[in-house]
Amino acid sequence: VLAAKIAVQMVRNGNSKMKILCLEPYYGGSHRAFVDGWIENSRHAWTLLTLPANKWKWRMRHAAITFADQVKKHTGEGQSWDVVFCSDMLNLAEFSGLAPRALAQVATVVYFHENQLTYPVRFESERDYQFGVTNITTALAATRAWFNSAFHRDEFLDAAAGLLKRMPDHQPAGAIDEIRAKSAVYPPGIKKPVDRKERKKGPVRILWAARWEHDKNPEDFFEALKQLKAEGIDFRLSVIGPQFREVPDVFGWAKDFFREHIDRWGYQPGRARYEAALGEADVIVSTAKHEFFGISVVEAIAAGAFAVLPKRLSYPEILGSGQMQRAEKFFYDGSSGGLARRLAEVTRLAESGRLWAADSDRGRCGMERFWWANAAPTLDDALAEAGRVR
Repeated sequence: VLAAKIAVQMVRNGNSKMKILCLEPYYGGSHRAFVDGWIENSRHAWTLLTLPANKWKWRMRHAAITFADQVKKHTGEGQSWDVVFCSDMLNLAEFSGLAPRALAQVATVVYFHENQLTYPVRFESERDYQFGVTNITTALAATRAWFNSAFHRDEFLDAAAGLLKRMPDHQPAGAIDEIRAKSAVYPPGIKKPVDRKERKKGPVRILWAARWEHDKNPEDFFEALKQLKAEGIDFRLSVIGPQFREVPDVFGWAKDFFREHIDRWGYQPGRARYEAALGEADVIVSTAKHEFFGISVVEAIAAGAFAVLPKRLSYPEILGSGQMQRAEKFFYDGSSGGLARRLAEVTRLAESGRLWAADSDRGRCGMERFWWANAAPTLDDALAEAGRVR
């Protein structure tokens, strides 16, 4: 049953308290973690309407109708809001047309966790551009369009411009500039990590925490580990993350080839087991070819893991741009050979106790700005600003 979950939370005292209507058509994974974490730490009063994280295409098609019907019931009972906040899974233009007139002058903010113009597909012929058009019209309809990284914002705007240029006629002049003018970057928050326990003795512990799909480039990761094994370098391995119906074949091969090295394998059910995997890791590795933000990498670094990342996507803005000292130490050249060389170097440093040099808390401190206690006030202020626009 597609019943909306309704939760109203009156929160702490603070400046510019506002009433927020939050619409999340895909209440699961990073979407759920984001809204739950923010509401728990927000000064605003929230009404949360959600739909289960299932059949995302159908969610994008029908959520506007479902939520409009739900909202009518609440406005009929006298409820009102200062801002409507939604994720990219909602067709905001459709919702605005179907919603009660009482919402006509309410500011709207859309948060892009991902977008359907550049979300990876195995073959480009599989992409349904109507969902990308939905993202574009949602951004146009919103008072503010927020993105989880500058990389994501720029990639979306470039892809949207390219798609609109393909229109045979009536190309919407100025649409991209309009979206760009209302766009802003607000990274998601994370839970404050628990204090790291004293490291267990043994080989370096390497963690890979991403969706088991081709855009995360697992082939390069396992090829690099194969080189380490060939060189006689010992290591422990945890490969976690969500899996779907089609898992790249390399995972089956790797589970057998590295069986003597494996500590954890597969999705870790429950937050406690996931956090335990982060807390055990000496090194967090990414080989991603596409990543809109990289929440697992941020959480792993905050938990104390040393990052080994390709210098691309959102990673330079997360770790670079003056955010962390000597950030270049966390990057490799993006190739499997470059990763193998960097991991061999990191292994030597870990064995000698010099992985973090003289500052073992450098990574954790560098991620403090993402803790919800720090991120929520910034997001709250931005919502209050949006609410004053209309």
